Amino acid sequence: MLRSDAEGLVRKNMARFVDSEVIPRAKEIDEKGQFPMEMFREVGKMGVFGIRYPKNKGGAGGNTTLYCIICEELARGLMSLGAITAMQCLMGTNFLFHFGTDELREKYFLPAMRAEKIACFCLTEPEAGSDLGNVGTLATRTDDGYLVNGMKTWVTNGPVADFFTVLCQTDPEKKFRGLNFFFIPKETPGVSVSQPFALLGTRTTPISELAFSNVLIPHEHMLGQEGRGMNNLMTILAEIRTMTAALAIGLQRAALHDSIQYAHERAQFGKTISNYQLIQAKIANMAVDLEASHLLTYKATRMIDKKMDAIKEASMAKYFATEAACSAGDQITRIFGAYAYSMEYPAQRYYRDNRFLLYGGGTHEILLPNIARWVGL
Repeated sequence: MLRSDAEGLVRKNMARFVDSEVIPRAKEIDEKGQFPMEMFREVGKMGVFGIRYPKNKGGAGGNTTLYCIICEELARGLMSLGAITAMQCLMGTNFLFHFGTDELREKYFLPAMRAEKIACFCLTEPEAGSDLGNVGTLATRTDDGYLVNGMKTWVTNGPVADFFTVLCQTDPEKKFRGLNFFFIPKETPGVSVSQPFALLGTRTTPISELAFSNVLIPHEHMLGQEGRGMNNLMTILAEIRTMTAALAIGLQRAALHDSIQYAHERAQFGKTISNYQLIQAKIANMAVDLEASHLLTYKATRMIDKKMDAIKEASMAKYFATEAACSAGDQITRIFGAYAYSMEYPAQRYYRDNRFLLYGGGTHEILLPNIARWVGL
């Protein structure tokens, strides 16, 4: 589905990098369970982190479609690397770029584009996941700045991040209208980071809790106009959902490729299992799901690139592609049989990593009622 020379070039370059550098090292990186700093910096040297931002502001001058192609290709090699890159390109740096001061952009945004600093995004709290109106992290305005107190959880890149974009409540009586994003450097007194969570999958994407205890930040660290936090979040929500769908496509592609290869190699009852109709059916269904995921996802990215409202299409793509990735992760374990139960083969990693896709950008229990409403219920 190449629609431009730029898309073809980006996909070709990323595919070459994934095939030569990521896939051969994916097993080792996953088993170490540590943030892949060396590979993170290699991705940064390719100019990937600035793909969504204009060239004259330190970016690479791309768009959402190119961003999703990059996420897809990296996830094909290792879901964790795709997730880390997705955070650095979008959620972790977006509000700093658009609303940060020139000084903050010079000190943090530009180094993040060069992989010299690591960004992360803090929304979720122990009592506020999908229900962001219940955010309890409080930013109290004082003469000296904002005093931040509270806790965030399930923070991707939290243990290794150099700065945080944090959703805070400034006026609890206003609920959603009191929500605002704030920029908080890790070195700010009162910021503490928990040990990384032990994870089922995406084990090299570190996730932790953050605590803020009387963290004083300057007034200019509010990112965006006061009371516009949720509105600003909505401006990138479609991108977040299409990005998640793109990660899912990458996993589907890896699972389908390995399933086909294994089906041609594994022989039972005198012939390879590729000759058996039940195996053919599993692979055919995976291929159909992959094609449909591509069509849904890149329809949404092209709408976003044209500045069209794509929240419905992005939500459909996120829902379908991530469910398809979960199905692909299951089917490959059935095709591989007992070998999928061994840590030696990547089938088990696809099976574990696909769960990561279900939660970010909106759970499906939230998406489905919204989709139903958008189509007329």
